[in-house]
Amino acid sequence: MTTLGRLAEESWERFGDYESVFYEGAWHRSHALAERARRVCGGLIEAGIGPGDRVVVMMANSPEVPLIYQAVWSAGAVVTPVVFLVGAEELRHILTDSGASAVITSPELVPTVQATAVDIPIYVDTGELERVAEHGPVARDPGDLAALMYTGGTTGKAKGVMLTHGGLWHTGRSAFQISHQEGINRGLVPVPLSHSYGLIVTVAGMHATEPQQAVLMRWFDPKAFLALAAEQRVQFGTVVPAMLQMLLAEPLEATALPDLAYLTCGAAPLGRDVLEEFERRVPGVQILEGYGLTETSAVTSFNPPGRRRVGSVGLPMPGYTVTIRDADGAAMEADDVGEICIRAGSLMLGYWGAAESGDTALVDGELRTGDIGCVDEDGYLYIVDRKKDLIIRGGFNVFPRDVEDALNQHPDVVMSGVVGRPEQRIGEEVVAFVQLRPGGTVTADELIAWARDRVGRVKYPREVVFVDSIPITSVLKLDRKALRALL
Repeated sequence: MTTLGRLAEESWERFGDYESVFYEGAWHRSHALAERARRVCGGLIEAGIGPGDRVVVMMANSPEVPLIYQAVWSAGAVVTPVVFLVGAEELRHILTDSGASAVITSPELVPTVQATAVDIPIYVDTGELERVAEHGPVARDPGDLAALMYTGGTTGKAKGVMLTHGGLWHTGRSAFQISHQEGINRGLVPVPLSHSYGLIVTVAGMHATEPQQAVLMRWFDPKAFLALAAEQRVQFGTVVPAMLQMLLAEPLEATALPDLAYLTCGAAPLGRDVLEEFERRVPGVQILEGYGLTETSAVTSFNPPGRRRVGSVGLPMPGYTVTIRDADGAAMEADDVGEICIRAGSLMLGYWGAAESGDTALVDGELRTGDIGCVDEDGYLYIVDRKKDLIIRGGFNVFPRDVEDALNQHPDVVMSGVVGRPEQRIGEEVVAFVQLRPGGTVTADELIAWARDRVGRVKYPREVVFVDSIPITSVLKLDRKALRALL
């Protein structure tokens, strides 16, 4: 095991110079990117950035983002990625909470950084940092902090998740080994590199055993995704469920994708009907689901090619142990539903500042995820829902995902989101927000009856609210906080 700065150097040296990243109409070569990363590393060191310093990177996807990450790691500093869509208030919290030493951002985002009123050096792109000689990796230990990843803050202030060089190194290697198929090496990457999913895609690529080519999208757009996949003859891609749902609204049959073998899918639960419809309309492509959290260095389990089990999020990766526990913390049997708990050397060190706040999800070295699921007799993991999203109606548990899956099966429905509305008599009532396809004519009463037939008389929504679009977060997850605000 090595540190991420050294891993980057090894990956650049392994295959020589080749076309590495395609972005907005042009290929970027590996040696040129490596040289730029070394110069940025030197620029950071000259600017006084040293081991352990947090460097916020707030940019849309571009070839500069991974080279900046590699430069920060080589300088011994800590990558603190921020999705470029955040506002000044959330960014102010991240800057002050992390005690960041610098921000690297894009020209159009400088006003947002300045609006935080935090006194901090701002570097625009990499230009100001590439004016000095190249510099190699600063010595660090595998247990040292490598990334401080702030959660989305959907239940309050965003928390900094502390991830180590060794943890990210191990998870990246396991992710590459469990997903890679020889000869399949050109991938389409629309997921934000500022999210833990995108970060681990970057680290996994540095473990490659043959040259990897990334077709990088600045931001996901379904039409552009299909056009790039066809034009660049991509063989695999990284997606989240919301992307698949948007793609299903496109004329998929009109785009020939003979080279596309599989799409890895994670970050949120995927409805089985979405998976099956996509694979029916794009023959030859498999959706391989995985599961993870920022707190587990992004990935915990994955469906290996050739050993997929539809409906599950796969087998635990090497080095990860998954246990299902009941409300008292006791381990449960196969197929029993309870809280998903994880042990691994790749777990977070904890939350930034948790020593003072006592805010932690680690119990005796095991992560209590807050996710509800089960493991079958063969070790495959299944996700039921989030513990905090559980609706308790008249003493009965209602998992929103069950209701959403039923509603999403209706031909007029693009997407739905279900939350609980406080109700004095029964505790909570089930409310569904629904986005219809263009031309959809189904009524609220008809959807209520549709759901009742599929989920039963306890779980079905008593209220359906039609919306122009279902709110999603900056990393394309269903935004239940926004839905609750609509109540």
